[in-house]
This record gives sequence, C-alpha cells and structure tokens, in this order.
Amino acid sequence: MGVSGSGKTTVGELLSRRLGVDYGDADDFHPPDNLAKMRAGEPLTEADREPWLAAIGEWLAERAGGAVVSCSALRLRHRERLLMTAPEAVFLQLSGDEAVLRERMRQREDHFMPESLLASQLESFEPLEPAEPGITIDIGLPVDAVVDAFIRWRDGR
Repeated sequence: MGVSGSGKTTVGELLSRRLGVDYGDADDFHPPDNLAKMRAGEPLTEADREPWLAAIGEWLAERAGGAVVSCSALRLRHRERLLMTAPEAVFLQLSGDEAVLRERMRQREDHFMPESLLASQLESFEPLEPAEPGITIDIGLPVDAVVDAFIRWRDGR
C-alpha cells in the first residue's frame, strides 16, 4: 500500500514471485469511470472507491493459498474495508520522500495517474495504525531489501 510512485507494483510483483502466490494490481480493478476521472486529474471520492475496494477484497478472499495485491489503501477505512472481506490480509506500507515519489511518477510512461494527483493522495494518506496488521518500509531501500524485510516481518509475527 502507498501513494502513487511508491513502488507498489514493482514490490508486489517481486513479493508474489518470492511467495509463489497470485499477483493483482489494484489499478486493474478500477471501473472505467474511475480511470477516466483520474486521467482528467480528478481525485476519486469515497463513493468511487467503494466498489473498487470491494472487488479487491473479494479477489483476495478467493485465493485461499494467499495472494499479493498492490493497492493504495490510503485511509484506515479503506484497509478496514479490505479486511471485512479478506480478514487474513496484512499490509506493507511503502513510505518515502515526496520528491522521490514525484520523480518516479515523471519517469513512468503511459500511466493513467497524473503527477498532479500526488498532492491529494498525500493529503488523504493515513499511515498504518499500531493495531493494524502491517509494517512500514522506506522506499529508499532496494526492492529486494523491501521484500526481504516484509517476509522477515511476516514470518516473525
């Protein structure tokens, strides 16, 4: 989980390969109207996010052997929504400097999410609460180190 540019897809794909489980990118769960809004530079509303989060939670719940999904899950209520359907889910929060996030977003090609929406994501972002099932890892680490740290945390729970 994390804002745009935090490396959710890159980390998620590697993590799913290392764990030998299915991978899903939350971007693929958005209905066309959500994608159109974001392409136009409009932030999503909570009403826009509800069916998207429901679909992601259902996808996770259907994978009894586990799965990895890259999802912004910016707010506590978003994570609570996912846990309603997929109660075994745990979160890897990717956190980092705004300048690094912006630079990563500038380097992406053909992505629907414009850099202009990063500010609204950072404004909406609610870090993991101590009672939430998850860990925060800095995006400044190499991708392999992020995945290693998460697996160590998960295995030590």
